[in-house]
Parts: sequence; C-alpha cells; structure tokens
Amino acid sequence: MTTKSAIAGTSRHSHIDYSLQPTRWFLKPIGAWPAMATTSTCERVLSIVSNVICYSSLLFVVIICLPHAFLEADSVYTKLKSLGPVSHWFVSSINYTTLLLRRREIRYCVEHMETDWRTTTREKDQEVMLKYAKLGRYVATFCAAFMQGGVLSFCVVQALSTEVILVGNETRIVHALPCPVYKKLMNVDDSPANEIILFTQIWSAFIANTSTVGIFNLAAILAAHACGQLNIVMEKITEFVNESRNRRRAAALKELGLIVEHHLKTLNFISCIEEVMNRICFFELFRCTLVICIIGYWILMDWADQNTKNLTTCVMMFMAICFNIFIMCYIGEILTEQCKKVGDVVYMTNWYHLPEKIILHLILIIARSSVVVEITAGKLVHMTLYTFGDVIKTGFVYLNFLRKMS
Repeated sequence: MTTKSAIAGTSRHSHIDYSLQPTRWFLKPIGAWPAMATTSTCERVLSIVSNVICYSSLLFVVIICLPHAFLEADSVYTKLKSLGPVSHWFVSSINYTTLLLRRREIRYCVEHMETDWRTTTREKDQEVMLKYAKLGRYVATFCAAFMQGGVLSFCVVQALSTEVILVGNETRIVHALPCPVYKKLMNVDDSPANEIILFTQIWSAFIANTSTVGIFNLAAILAAHACGQLNIVMEKITEFVNESRNRRRAAALKELGLIVEHHLKTLNFISCIEEVMNRICFFELFRCTLVICIIGYWILMDWADQNTKNLTTCVMMFMAICFNIFIMCYIGEILTEQCKKVGDVVYMTNWYHLPEKIILHLILIIARSSVVVEITAGKLVHMTLYTFGDVIKTGFVYLNFLRKMS
C-alpha cells in the first residue's frame, strides 16, 4: 500500500495511535503513561498500583545487592561484577522517578502531537508526518530490541548457570544470581530463597529495562514528530515565497503569520522535549560512561578466561548501551540541525523578488532560526555526535586506568 492510499484509508485517530503506540506499550504497564482526559478512574488506580509494584521491585533489589559490592566483594573483578547490574537498577529507578515527575510535560507533548494530526488537512503534510512517524517507530523498535535483548540475555545466562557452595558440611548447587546479594541481609543459599530472589531480580530487570526503553521510545517518537513539523514549515515557506508575488499584501501577511505561528509552536514543542529529557540524558551519560568501563573490563576478563558464554552476553550488552546513547546524541544533533535548516531554507528561496516589508518579516524567521535549540544533559552538555564520541573515549580511558590498576 502506498503512503497516499494509506492516508486516504485511515483516520487521523489511527495515525495518532500509530505514532504513539510503541511508547504507550512500554510506559503504560509500569504506570508511567500520563493520564489523559479520557482516562477512567479504574485506569488511574491501576497506574498507582503499578507504580507501587515497580518501585518496590527496583528498590528491593538495590537495597539487598548494593552493600555486596562495597562490603563483601574482595577483588576488583567481583566488585565490578556486582556494581555493574546494581548501577543499571539504580539509574533506572532514577529515570523511572523522572518519568513520573514529568508526566505533565509528557502529556503536553502527547496532546501537541494529537493536535497536529487533527489540524493538518493537506494530504502532502500528512504524508510527511506519517513518514517521520514510521521513522520514529523503527528507531524505537531497534532501541527496545537492543536493550531488552542485551540485559535480559545476561540475566537468563546467569540464571541458567549454577554455583557449588559449601554450607557447613553440606555441598549445595544453587542458581547464579544476575546481581550478587549481601548475605547478611538475606541468605540465598537455601533452595526456596535462591529461586525467589532469582525471579525477583529478573522481574525487576524487566521493569528497569522497560522504563529505560520507554524513555528512548518517547525521545525517538517525539523527535521524529518535531522533525516532521519542521519539514512542513520549510515546505510552506518555499511555497509562500514562490506564490507571494501573485497575491495581495494582506493575504500574504496573513499566510506568513500562520507559518510563523506554526514554526514557534514547533520550537515550543522541542523545548518541552528538552524539559522532559535533560535530566534523563544526564543520568544516561553517567550510566553509559560507567557501564562502558565496567563491561569492557568484563569482556577483557572473560576473553582471558575463554568464557564464551559470558563473553557473548557482555558484547551484546556493550552494543546495546552504545547504540542507545548514540540514539540520544543523534536525536539532539538532528533536532538542532533541523531548527537551523529553517533559516537556510528561507535564504535559499527567491526572497529577493518579494516586496521589501515581506523580506523584513522573513529576516525575523532567519534570526529566530539562528538561536540554537539544544537537547542537553542536565542543561550542561549538548547532546550531539561529538558528545557520543566523548562518552566512548571517557569510558575507555577509565577502562585503561582500571586495567592498569588491577
């Protein structure tokens, strides 16, 4: 089916659902999807119950596992083997909290997207929006596959492994846990307790992954929609300049006002994306730098021990982390470039054929486009591809330092 026939055969509501569906799939089960005007009381209660269950699961694992890395692990390798998974749960808990605190901004972004779909009447503009909606879904799908595949495969491989321990005069075989537990808080050497904690850790890992994947899905879909709106603005500017010579001045100014209003609404939408994402990006930069160092160290140790099973899962996790931070940095880069491109499109049109007052109005669009719109990490670091390179380099610098020290 072609794009035109797809648009003609479906409603705007279907397009809205098509755009937001992947993010809703991940955020709604963990209670992080914002309540809308149509949300029922039962759905609100279920969301609160989901919040309590998710928080309890994440905090339980962090509390029983974090002391092991500092109080019980005796070597650098065992400390890092424990600290890596715990850091994933800890940062995911912070990101989950940020999602809940930013529900109002997320709801505004969702409502903005719905309004754009409802108010867009031109078929070619709908084609552009649908094209970028598909792009956002593809990126969201790849993020989910890499993140869930990498972390859950590590948990499953650890769960299928066994350890032989000595309790008094008795030798026991227990399942290896993805994250070692501080045994003074909870004894996991007994059979029922070992299986219960193993299930709890896998369950909480799924929640942690879902919150992180939901964040990346949300960022990808919102950024794709913003890029689509900016492309529509650029197309309208080109059409306006080409057709303004045959129109009356009042009609031309009215159409230009609508274009400027659309441009400013899109920039405001991007500012809201920045408000939602800046704290999350900050913790993701910290987490990715730390995890690149830790997983790199695991890979070196497993390579030396020729442990193919652990080496494979570690490489998958490493690729997942690198891919996800690349997506975050690329989103910031592409949004900044698209915002600047609006001014470039104005300049590249045949503006010199227009009346002088119309040209002055176009200069204001160029001036506004020159103001850089950035997606930042904690309003400190601009998320660009250069930032991605800095994160990779910093992670390997710490890895080299750790390797020499150990």
